[in-house]
Amino acid sequence: MGEHLFRMGFRDEAAGYFHKALKLKPDFADAKENFHRVANWLVERWHFLMLNDHKRNAKYQRAIQKAVQSGFNTVLDIGTGTGILSMFAKKAGASEVCACELSNTMYELACEVLSANAMEGEIKILHMKSLDMEIPKDIPNRVSLVVTETVDAGLFGEGIVETLIHAWKHLLLPPQISESQAVPTSGVGRVIPASATVFGMAVQCPEIRRHHRVGVVEVGGVCLTGAPELHSPAIYSTDSDDSTEPYTTERLSRIPGGYTPLTEHFQALTVDFNSPQELGGLCSQKPSRICLPITKHGVLDAIVAWFVLQLDEENSLSTGPEEETCWEQAVYPVQNLLDCAVKPGDSLILEVSCQDAYLRICMVSLVRAGDGMETELDGDPSLSSEAELCSALACLQTTQGRDQQKCMLESSEIALLNNVKYHDSFKTALSKLLSSIRAGGKSESTVLDGTGCSADCGNSQRQDCPNTASDPLYVLDVSEGFSILSLIAAKLGSVKAYSSVEKEQHQTVLKILAETNGVSEEMLEFWLNHVEDDSALLQRPTTDKMWSAVILDCVETCGLIRQELMEKAALARCLLEPGGRIFPGRIVMYGMLVESETLLQESAVQGTEPTLGLNIGPFINQFTVTNPTLFIVLFIYLCSFMFILC
Repeated sequence: MGEHLFRMGFRDEAAGYFHKALKLKPDFADAKENFHRVANWLVERWHFLMLNDHKRNAKYQRAIQKAVQSGFNTVLDIGTGTGILSMFAKKAGASEVCACELSNTMYELACEVLSANAMEGEIKILHMKSLDMEIPKDIPNRVSLVVTETVDAGLFGEGIVETLIHAWKHLLLPPQISESQAVPTSGVGRVIPASATVFGMAVQCPEIRRHHRVGVVEVGGVCLTGAPELHSPAIYSTDSDDSTEPYTTERLSRIPGGYTPLTEHFQALTVDFNSPQELGGLCSQKPSRICLPITKHGVLDAIVAWFVLQLDEENSLSTGPEEETCWEQAVYPVQNLLDCAVKPGDSLILEVSCQDAYLRICMVSLVRAGDGMETELDGDPSLSSEAELCSALACLQTTQGRDQQKCMLESSEIALLNNVKYHDSFKTALSKLLSSIRAGGKSESTVLDGTGCSADCGNSQRQDCPNTASDPLYVLDVSEGFSILSLIAAKLGSVKAYSSVEKEQHQTVLKILAETNGVSEEMLEFWLNHVEDDSALLQRPTTDKMWSAVILDCVETCGLIRQELMEKAALARCLLEPGGRIFPGRIVMYGMLVESETLLQESAVQGTEPTLGLNIGPFINQFTVTNPTLFIVLFIYLCSFMFILC
């Protein structure tokens, strides 16, 4: 039943069946494998980091204890997770504690944790959203204290504003009238955290640039200058979908290659969670404009934001890049500026707002030192000066064609497109293979599969399908996502290449690139237009032709070998003409034993010390990914160039 539910997309329900099977039979190998397969989806890795963050847990405990002992002793914990904040409240002496949790997995986990800590009958936990809670149906009366940490790296992305607006209207007692009202009466409510302040800065960071901005002109012999504007999903545009998260996240202290601040820190906005009026007007406020002086020479790659969460008057948590914290920072990549070089004297103009439950840093423009000209980085500018109007008119003719054609790629796809060595190696290897086939020879190496059979072993059982000099060679690229490998193949001459890209936008980009690179329309086709569904990808190009090369997408961006790879490779071999090849020719896996405190913190709760004596680890650690602390497996994706080395 669990496997059936998982295939249908009901991961929470599937995990429940896998978990029950393991409880009945702990050594049931299939149930154990299936359970670990869904663990990452059910309990995200940040849960472990937060629970291992002793500083964060201690400050929440102190703030909750102080509030409860000051008289705020009826408590609602919104988004309870494992129930740790609820247990802090109960241990502090709260008379009534209720918690709510939407995730079925986390709800069941919290129930187990409460039982293990002898609080099962003392804390009421509800499997529902706080937005659906009603009085007296779900809780008997309004509470005096709400505790929550429904925040993300961009502060508002988990819906804390909407959550607290609803809580103040329907679940909480009225707020304290004035700060002088030190001792609460029975009719006063409050929220922990009390407030938050968002900070930011502009940075240079090659790793962010590599994943969000195409920085190469040519890869694998394909000129990219004629391509539409390519951008990642993290685009801070006023035209973007309201539901689109306008930022990505990074832990800057650990980002490969590091980062360089280009400006001083600036304060973006503040929000008082204990003011229902301020919360209600936050999303309707006009964006605030900030002029940010550039202080260092560099390349403008992103605006980075973080926040300080003020739990109460004495306790605060910072998610800043210099802090040792479980939090990442919100990153707003700069993607639409043609010249990203900046220098002292330049000024960056930002507009900051909380719109559609997200922290948005948008309508960015750059004022160059000396000329005072403002270059718009995003959105439609509000032309507030004659200089801006002239600049916009001057750029209109050269940019309007580009603005009409934009295409979104995943950040991993942009990073791959920036990998010149990868594409050039593929071009060299494929060119060598195709020259060998045209000459009537075989490839220079024989690659074995996992069973020890030769990669050419299927050729002796197939009909001989030789190519004449006038026939094109057929190349199929079944890479997942956006790939220009088929276009590289088509540029090698007398090659009919088929791409398996599915999205219409991606096909449009490849068509435009083919035209600008002199590849005729009939020499680049889209394979999914020729097959019934994705399951039939691997078949002959025509009834009387075989493939000269089949490009398989073998390794996921996280480094894992794709499932069913060997089956796909075996099928692809049977579709190759004599001398044809599968790319990559082989994958070499390297591993090493490591000791890493970071991996430990990200994979399992380390005892009861970080959770201040509460017994949580044994329960959430059931969702630990198998052996992440023992091995870092480095998959070297030796794609086409392995053919050269063989």
